[in-house]
Amino acid sequence: MTDGLDRLARRLGGACQARGVMIATAESCTGGLVAEAITRIAGCSAWFDRGFVTYSNAAKTSMLGVAQDLLVVHGAVSEPVVRAMVEGALSASAARAAVAITGIAGPGGGSEAKPVGTVWIAWGARGEPVQPRPFRFQGDRRAIRRAAAAIALQGMVHLVRG
Repeated sequence: MTDGLDRLARRLGGACQARGVMIATAESCTGGLVAEAITRIAGCSAWFDRGFVTYSNAAKTSMLGVAQDLLVVHGAVSEPVVRAMVEGALSASAARAAVAITGIAGPGGGSEAKPVGTVWIAWGARGEPVQPRPFRFQGDRRAIRRAAAAIALQGMVHLVRG
């Protein structure tokens, strides 16, 4: 199930250790899949501070400080919300860098404007601008979640390596 994710998580761990960077995750549609891949690695507590699974809007607000207005105006699957999730993960942790993921994994929940497979991922580091990107993944729920987790890990490797 996780060969590719494990490999990416190990690469991320190596980059974090080489640069002395502590990270955090804020996940919605992936439900902790990124944090799970990271925590499979023995000794990851040296570079992984915490993971937030904020599936509901209420969790995004209470755990990450995402403004209710952002959720109402833009919806949970949006650039403003994923930005706020990264900022909240950094604020609520000892991490120097964080990744956030929010999307529609399906099979339901999509719309014409935001079909199933729409995912926003953002990466950020303290004192640097947040880097959000939209994605449109194909496949079933499992495939969409795994693709989002893989991209999130790849982006974190890139961010940490600078």
